Amino acid sequence: MTTHWTTADSPVGPLLLTADPTGVLTSVSVPDQKGGRTVQDGWLHDPALFHEAVEQLTAYFAGELKEFRLELRAEGTEFRERVWAALDDVPYGATTTYGEIATRIGAPRAAVRAVGGAIGANPLLIVRPCHRVIGADGSLTGYAGGLERKTTLLSLEGVL
Repeated sequence: MTTHWTTADSPVGPLLLTADPTGVLTSVSVPDQKGGRTVQDGWLHDPALFHEAVEQLTAYFAGELKEFRLELRAEGTEFRERVWAALDDVPYGATTTYGEIATRIGAPRAAVRAVGGAIGANPLLIVRPCHRVIGADGSLTGYAGGLERKTTLLSLEGVL
């Protein structure tokens, strides 16, 4: 299946968006992201396919959008997909902890590291709000896009 891509400017740096040929968003990455994507040979640059995603991201960064309404597809293990689905339930302007995510998906508290690994592997930064997950002590821990970006996103949402 051909991967389609475009870029979009944002306050956290240029975003790389990928989608399948039908326009279902498959990733949002930032430069130097741990595990982030980069344009590959054979990918098709197709900005028009991403009109709605770019429009919603622009509105989010302008403080005008609190919930994304985009079709998403991320492939991972069953465990990762459960964690990612739990991220979708963390509302704008709120935070949760790794332990709370573990509880939401029915995993034991001892699964906090595994939950953190799944969150770190989230391919859809910003639109699947992994930036809203913080440490149990309230600290800003781990973010594949970097803690500076996590701080920017949480500040935008009024959390910090």
